Amino acid sequence: MWNEAHEIWRYLFAGLAFVLSVVACGHAILHKRDARAAIAWVGFICLVPLGGAVLYFIFGINRLRRKAALLRGNLARYKAHVEEPDFTQEQQTLPLPEHAEHFQMLARVVGSVVERPLLPGNLIEPLINGDEAYPAMLEAIRNARQTVSLMTYIFDHDEAGLEFARALGEAARRGVEVRVLIDAAGTRYSWPSIIKTLQREGVRHARFLPSLALWHLMTLNLRTHRKIMVVDARVGFTGCMNIRVGHCLQRHPRSPVQDLHFRVSGPVVTQLQEVFADDWQFTTGETLRGDGWFPQPESAGPVLARGVTDGPDENFEKLLWTLLGALSIARDSVRIMTPYFLPDPSVVSALNLAAMRGVQVDILLPAKNNLPLVQWASRAMWWQVLKHGCRIWLTPPPFDHSKLMLVDGCWVLLGSANWDARSLRLNFEYNLECYDPALAQRMDDLFTAKRSAAHLVTLEEVDGRPLPAKLRDGVARLLTPYL
Repeated sequence: MWNEAHEIWRYLFAGLAFVLSVVACGHAILHKRDARAAIAWVGFICLVPLGGAVLYFIFGINRLRRKAALLRGNLARYKAHVEEPDFTQEQQTLPLPEHAEHFQMLARVVGSVVERPLLPGNLIEPLINGDEAYPAMLEAIRNARQTVSLMTYIFDHDEAGLEFARALGEAARRGVEVRVLIDAAGTRYSWPSIIKTLQREGVRHARFLPSLALWHLMTLNLRTHRKIMVVDARVGFTGCMNIRVGHCLQRHPRSPVQDLHFRVSGPVVTQLQEVFADDWQFTTGETLRGDGWFPQPESAGPVLARGVTDGPDENFEKLLWTLLGALSIARDSVRIMTPYFLPDPSVVSALNLAAMRGVQVDILLPAKNNLPLVQWASRAMWWQVLKHGCRIWLTPPPFDHSKLMLVDGCWVLLGSANWDARSLRLNFEYNLECYDPALAQRMDDLFTAKRSAAHLVTLEEVDGRPLPAKLRDGVARLLTPYL
């Protein structure tokens, strides 16, 4: 009797595995836009019966667009009801120096991709490490009169995080409307979580896609990596920096991390606020309206700026197209600073074509990454760009988490995204493109200072790695879609 039951269950299991594998393979073949991804998933599903299909249904399918539609109902993507001067019409000319006229083309390309106006009248101020960024952000919170919106990936329960939580709580108690949105995975980088502290402080908060909830299991690999703070809808902060004490190098933390953040003033702050309001509405259902959240914007400086949203929903690959557009128009120099460099073939080709046209392409990476697996995978790809004239520089510790792209001394791309598949395909990211020679020069000076202390990697050095290291790095490279 037991043998017969065992035999029946064995056939049922085999039948279930076969059906799920066929369905999963069919879905991958029909819906994966990248043929290589489709081949990889089909091979994995066939080689790992049942388990491969289950993993595909969890990690391989992007359900977020459908989920967003269900949450929104008939509500369109959030748009502020304010007047915004822009330079998106083809007949308009950007107020740029003569040597930067070719950026007119880039402005049109990015405008077509992101469908947001390029706004004049902005001031963008770099803030180096948490030593400069956190005091500026905390001062803005303490001076807030009407609203504070904060969105971040990591919000640690440490010295820095508690200082922010207390400042947000004080603002809420004096009548300021405070909203805090944290990625659910980002709340688990420290223990205990900062959530209970925010609750005690009376701060209205929410977690973006709580991955442990049963109904969110299918989206657990999709995280918001955006870092945005807006105070009284007049001053904004965005860039690469999470909220954790490791960014405060002057406090000598156990794990120091260099980073960049930016204080933003002017009309483009409205675009930062729109992104927060849209993600807050997506997560909580609450709509943020009124002059406290969206007053009429005022001019603050000379920078032309525009927000570039990117994510696995309707904003899919907008940042990738922006990067490719910038690389295609470069004439003299491209400077890239990123902690994680795992470019896809299209980006590799664009970098190489720029270098072969005579553009000086410099890529600044940390010598010692905080994620060894990512460093191994990245090193396995370096030869692809070194071979055609790009230069890779390795900066000494502490680990540099900064993300920056500069083109021809005029165009600056700053924000949260890395040069890897996770940022360009899975995460929700936010960047600003800025057209301003003065800002570009200031950031170029920072880049040059970091490069002066860095080690220049040669192709011979990469090719000369021991065979075990090459094999290890090559195996790590196979995981690049999820690193």
